[in-house]
Amino acid sequence: MALNNSTSFPSGASFSEKLLYGVQKALRKLAEETAAKDGSLVVKINGEIKDVPAKELLKTLPK
Repeated sequence: MALNNSTSFPSGASFSEKLLYGVQKALRKLAEETAAKDGSLVVKINGEIKDVPAKELLKTLPK
């Protein structure tokens, strides 16, 4: 899998900040692709496991 290096981080960005950004980007992509198929994702909200439509989940994720 090739990584897209279009995002440049400040020189002081830690590895954990870069990793967190990558995970958030991957989760958004998963939600977008699932929403395109009218699917849902299983998430844990307040300790309760729920089946949430991906389109609804996308509304809560950062861009």
